[in-house]
Amino acid sequence: MLKNLRIKTFTPEKEYIHLTYAIRNEEERSKELIRAYVNLLNRGIKYVFSKVNVKKGRVELPKKKEIYRELRDLMKENAQGLAKHCVDQAIHDVYSILDSWRRRFEKGRSKFKPPLVRKGYVRVKTTLRKVLGKSVRITVKPHEYITYSWDGSWFSERVEEMELTEPVIKEDKVYLVFRKESPTTTPPETVAFDSNLFSLDGYDGEKFITISLKQLYSLKYVMQMKRAKVQSVASKKLKGGRRLLMKYSHRERNRVNDLINKLANFILELYNNHVLVFEKLNKQGMFGNASESLSKKLSRTVWRKLVNTLKYKAPLYGCKVVEVNPHLTSRSCPRCGWVSRTVGKTFRCGRCGFTLDRQFNASLNIMKRFLSKFNLKMWGFPHRKVSGVIPLMGVRRMNGLIRDFGELQGSRIEYKVHEIQ
Repeated sequence: MLKNLRIKTFTPEKEYIHLTYAIRNEEERSKELIRAYVNLLNRGIKYVFSKVNVKKGRVELPKKKEIYRELRDLMKENAQGLAKHCVDQAIHDVYSILDSWRRRFEKGRSKFKPPLVRKGYVRVKTTLRKVLGKSVRITVKPHEYITYSWDGSWFSERVEEMELTEPVIKEDKVYLVFRKESPTTTPPETVAFDSNLFSLDGYDGEKFITISLKQLYSLKYVMQMKRAKVQSVASKKLKGGRRLLMKYSHRERNRVNDLINKLANFILELYNNHVLVFEKLNKQGMFGNASESLSKKLSRTVWRKLVNTLKYKAPLYGCKVVEVNPHLTSRSCPRCGWVSRTVGKTFRCGRCGFTLDRQFNASLNIMKRFLSKFNLKMWGFPHRKVSGVIPLMGVRRMNGLIRDFGELQGSRIEYKVHEIQ
């Protein structure tokens, strides 16, 4: 029992910043490699799926250790001359695909059938690639190689001091994944954001700030209207309609991604070296209690995509992105912890009289929720169970001093509205 409690090392685990860039795949031999790898994956998926057990709606995958040798021997027979290390990577991908299918099936989003791979790809294991300057040599079969170069590309200077990990080969592109070690220091400042339909309302400890999302919402609305018209055409003209629908879908995705990246860059430049705190929103759960008009508005939001983009880019700016539970953040008083049953545009506390804009009040409570969790972990605060958030005067440090965030009535002034150009 004591062996399990031993600490292997006192040094913290390394964290890395990952950046992915794409180059064109002009190698004809890669198509043969992709077809062989997809057949290998599907053979492994069928074998592991045949040993899946379902008990009371829960899926139990066979343990990799128990069937690894049998699965590896079976996949070697279907490797079509590929290198042995391709089989090991394929087994890892098989379990990754089946684990993703298991989560979807248990949520009722997938049928009980093998999740076979349709779109071809190859994830190249580190033992199958060798970096030579600004190019990578990939082993296809014993003594057969494919070389891809990123020399002269727009990102070549950016990745000079970074390490290439596992490239992903597709029929049209090759995705190169680079990484570098991220700093282990924690950003000293914090800013919390409340996500709304048309804005991000934040509190940075000194002032409130509003970042407009109207341009992003309008783009989603206009493209949704256009796609509805294209769908009516696609129902009459099958081939031409499908191509037109695909064209508009790609256009919407590219324009939305462009705006989200600009918005993320703006936030990270504005709050460089900060902890960015957001709500962990469940949009699917919102649809259940929303009206038809509100459901349409919610479908045009991209909160999750924005947070994921910020997580991806945050280490480059010395930032960290944290998500907290949004429960009752809009209806709780940050001063005394009182919870209102209904909240309009302005929050008014029925106990202490605290008054603040509802969205700013939510951002303030999100900030407090993050700080209280951090301090509980670091200094061992006594936890008071309240229905809303932890009140300002309800938490004490170990030395008995009251934590005071200051009088917040006057902090409602001096906020800025920023438009994304």
